[in-house]
Amino acid sequence: MGAEAYSGQVPAYEVINEVKKAIIGKDDCIVKAVAAILAGGHILLNDIPGVGKTTLAMALSKSMSLQQNRVQFTPDVLPSDLTGFSIYQKETGRFVYQPGAVMCNLLLADEINRTSPKTQSALLEVMEEQRVTVDGISRPVPDPFIVIATQNPVGSAGTWMLPEAQLDRFMVCLQLGYPGREDEINILKGIHAQEDVQAVISREDLQGMQKLAGQVFVQEGIYQYVGDLVRSTRSHPMAELGISPRGAIHVLQMARALAFLRQREYVLPEDVRDVFLSVCVHRMVLNSKARVTQVDAGQVLGEILKGTKAPKAMK
Repeated sequence: MGAEAYSGQVPAYEVINEVKKAIIGKDDCIVKAVAAILAGGHILLNDIPGVGKTTLAMALSKSMSLQQNRVQFTPDVLPSDLTGFSIYQKETGRFVYQPGAVMCNLLLADEINRTSPKTQSALLEVMEEQRVTVDGISRPVPDPFIVIATQNPVGSAGTWMLPEAQLDRFMVCLQLGYPGREDEINILKGIHAQEDVQAVISREDLQGMQKLAGQVFVQEGIYQYVGDLVRSTRSHPMAELGISPRGAIHVLQMARALAFLRQREYVLPEDVRDVFLSVCVHRMVLNSKARVTQVDAGQVLGEILKGTKAPKAMK
């Protein structure tokens, strides 16, 4: 999925160009992250330390003029640190709500697997319901509300990995990986700078683009194609748990957003194929047979893509 496909005048592409100032050689991840935001979804960055996960999240926030909060998750972070709490005000004799970290447009949840399951659950409830409830009073979070969580898959002793039911709340799971040789040389030369990233769209611009992305046309054949793909994940001999209906909805939403970035008013099978792995890889639970044969979720999903017939492209 090359960056040349996004070289038009879509304002979201200006965001992509700004983020590329801070993240070198990872255009595919940047595009998918922007597409997930346009689709109204949350992003899980699951990768080793030092490859730019936090830098990506900060650059996205800055380029879109979003109010951002960052929480470095540790075992002592409490649910109230995220959702807020009420404090007694002696002067008025009333309890006054003190907002928590989730009261923002973009929350960077750094190393989400290092905090307790209780705190993880508090965050994931807000992600699903778009509101917090403190002392029986519900308050909506700002619109838009996006969570970008990072997770370190190595050195996980003493951590709490997200269970499958909570992983399902994230629209996509992305991995930046190590840079290529030339990209790493450019990094060493300092040919990248997060401080160079500028705000190129407003929060209102983002809301407008999210609405337009949600209106991209989907023909009947695409609905059937997505349905066939996710059903195949449930019946695959290596699968213990396939893709949920929520996962299927996320595939379609991401495909719409990608088509929007590609300046089309309709979804093509290639849009579905290009987002399928990123939407589904963290949702697949493989059985013991897969573990014995050392087959991973990406290989299973790739096999399903190859074996599922795509509809004819729209004319």
